[in-house]
Amino acid sequence: MPSIQELASAVLAGVESGHTLTEALNDAQRRCPDLSSAERGALLDISYGVQRFRGQIHFILRKLVPKPLPDADIERLLMVALFQLFHTRAAEYAVVNEAVKLASGMAGGRLKGLVNGVLRNALRQKEPLLHDAERDDVARYNHPLWWIKGVREAYPSHWREVLQSGNGHPPMTLRVNVRKTTVEACLARFAAAGIEAVQSGLSAITLARPMNVRDLPGFNEGEVSVQDQGAQRAAELLELADGMRVLDACAAPGGKTCHMLEMADVEVTALDADRVRLVRVQENLDRLGLSATLAEADAARFQDRWDGEPFDRILADVPCSASGVVRRHPDIKWLRRPGDFAELARQQAVIIDGLWQLLASGGKMLYATCSIFPQENSLQLEAFLARHPDAKCSFKEQLLPTEAHDGFYYALLEKR
Repeated sequence: MPSIQELASAVLAGVESGHTLTEALNDAQRRCPDLSSAERGALLDISYGVQRFRGQIHFILRKLVPKPLPDADIERLLMVALFQLFHTRAAEYAVVNEAVKLASGMAGGRLKGLVNGVLRNALRQKEPLLHDAERDDVARYNHPLWWIKGVREAYPSHWREVLQSGNGHPPMTLRVNVRKTTVEACLARFAAAGIEAVQSGLSAITLARPMNVRDLPGFNEGEVSVQDQGAQRAAELLELADGMRVLDACAAPGGKTCHMLEMADVEVTALDADRVRLVRVQENLDRLGLSATLAEADAARFQDRWDGEPFDRILADVPCSASGVVRRHPDIKWLRRPGDFAELARQQAVIIDGLWQLLASGGKMLYATCSIFPQENSLQLEAFLARHPDAKCSFKEQLLPTEAHDGFYYALLEKR
């Protein structure tokens, strides 16, 4: 069976080829289905950690080896090993020995000595290397330079905090299904099970430490779901009332769909272009004992299949850069490119223009992204209002990532 270093290097190769970290990890775990839970945990920790601290690790590698090595696999192996040496409690000798052992079977074994030398130099020069990394923006903040500049321009007074939040570990927050239980009852049940948790929102509970959802009291019974506190704002802002017709555009995996149905007796159409992702929506509905109409369609063209009966509420949770959730998906910051925003903004505009046609007079549409960049948020809102004189924005909110929640943007639009 491949070692964890070897698997983590393969995951890194997958991300560098354009796959998401989730896809690359799933591929690695399919190749090695017999990994123990401890081995799977180590693989996740290293793979996520390399992406979180990729700026710093790459900087240190280039300090030790100024030019890229002729064998990309050796470069990746060194990135993985350097992460372990600088950011984990793994025994240093074990990390070095395993990397050298792997290198002996790569590139004809020619670079085995180089790998040994680089890693031992890294240990000898650890403090000076870390000091030098603090003077390089990409290494210090672990984001691409264009991303750093964009955040600094958007949030000149607290851009450092925004970037640092993107490198942390996200909280594990639950949404209580108020149709089945209460926040107070859940907290009491958790306390009895020795699980430390606090109420963090209207129906939100945040755990002191993450844990497997299957071990959560009430999860299998549909009493709680995992959903970020910031994401829970969507259903709360829609001002739902019993009897309303609601469209949840881009609904998968269904967290917001289910939250709306928990809050009020509404008729929800959950829309998504991906049939496989709609299966996940149905699974969540089934676990919670809820019901919605699922529709496989492109949100930008749903008006072509519309039955003509307008919706009272529309959640336009549009595709975006996901820049507000990079601590959950740290590969995003390295996979995105500056040119992506123009295409994303175009897609967002097409979707919300199309959805606006489906909204009843006096109805409300919530524009939502998990982005922190103005191109997708405030600037998109301004452009929409200029195109639609019958639209009025009654509320807007930019949530930046904090210890409590991820980054989101919301704008509530009323059709006059």
